[in-house]
Parts: sequence; C-alpha cells; structure tokens
Amino acid sequence: MDSGVAVITDPIVNVRLTSTVSSFESNGRFKRSLTIAELKGKLEMIVGASASCMTLELFSVGDEFLQKLDDNEALLGSFPVDDDCRIHVIDKTGGLLGEFSDISKVEKFELPEEDYDKRTDTARSFMKKQRFGRYNEEEMALKKAELAALEEQQKAAAQAISVGSRCEVRVPGQPTKVGSVMFVGMTDFKPGHWVGVKYDEPLGKNNGSVDGKQYFECPNKYGAFVKPSNVTVGDFPEEDYDLDEM
Repeated sequence: MDSGVAVITDPIVNVRLTSTVSSFESNGRFKRSLTIAELKGKLEMIVGASASCMTLELFSVGDEFLQKLDDNEALLGSFPVDDDCRIHVIDKTGGLLGEFSDISKVEKFELPEEDYDKRTDTARSFMKKQRFGRYNEEEMALKKAELAALEEQQKAAAQAISVGSRCEVRVPGQPTKVGSVMFVGMTDFKPGHWVGVKYDEPLGKNNGSVDGKQYFECPNKYGAFVKPSNVTVGDFPEEDYDLDEM
C-alpha cells in the first residue's frame, strides 16, 4: 500500500493588500495560476496605481518581509504565498501615502459673495424662494421685536436694582441663592443688562471677573452674573455659616 501523502494546493489564495498610495488595508482573492504581470493588472483596479509602475513585495502572515514579486512571467503560486499573507504595492511614480485622501492639498474653489447671490441653483437661493429662516422678513421682524421687548424688560428690571442691596437669585433649574448685588449694567462678555452678585456661599462661577475683566471683587466661586429678571432685592439677611457650630 502506498503510504505517501498527496498534497493538494488550493488554486485560490486570500491575501491582504496594502499600498503606498492608501492608508487602508483591503483583501483580495487571486488564482495561483496568475502571472505576476496579470496580478499587477488586477491590482491596478484595486489600489489605483499603474500596473507598469508598480513593485510588489510579499510579507508573511506575521508581516515579515519574504521577497519581491519581481518576475512578471512567474506564476503567483511559485512564490511562498499563503492565505493571509500581505502583498504590498509600491507606486514607483512617487505616489505617497494619503496623497489622494489629504484634502488640505486640494486647491479650494471660492466663489465671491456677489456671484453666489446671483446663482439660482444654490441652497441660499432655495431658502430665499421658500422664505426660510433669516430670509423670512416677517418672521425675522417679529423675532427682532420680541428680543427688543425682552431687553426693555431686562433694562427696567436692572434700573430697580441698586449696588449694595441684598438679593435673592432664582434661575430656572437651579436652587435659590442669596447674596449681595455688586454690579449692575452692561458687560463685554455678552450684550444686554446683567447683575453681578456675590453669594453668601461658594455657589457661583467666578470671582467677579469674566474673560480677564474685573467687574467686582469677591472670593473665587462666590461671584456670578445673572439677568435682572432673575434677581429680587429685599430684606434677605446674611446667615451665619459658622463651621465650628454643631
């Protein structure tokens, strides 16, 4: 009886593919009967490099370099290529990794505003025709009037608040806080009228300064700025927070 073992080689090999022109790794199934020239022709459609300008390198499953696939007439199966080996494509024209995916290298087309406004096939043109958002004059006028009325209310509320007054601050979604009014007026960090308050407890956000400008002075985390409508002045005596008292 013949005790020899017949070895049957799978005619198809599954390999990993990388290249110098892409950061992505892909997979390919190729016949071992392909010549290296034929393999390059198929790789041309996958990696985007010209078949006549590519060099192929073969790596093991563990990514150890094995050899170059430099004989165009040789069969792929004549090389030590197994499933999950890696074939690396080098573009000899000088294509670099990321050359086709780095958009910072793409020259940007910029259309002047006046020319863009004249076009009828743009999103802006569509919004104007449909009167969406800021292109709805009636809606924008209504919003402007509502904001003006709200600011007048804040201004009136601010005029009734004096620096030095004791106050209670009620902001929706936050606990009621008690403190002293330290500032009333306009600020640089946001438009409108604001009230600067020094809380009796460290429940604030700052020390009376915002963006490097000092509006009043107090210990850190004791100061805050709130809208006048959230402030009620009155007889709110300062509690004695004696930490030694049990």
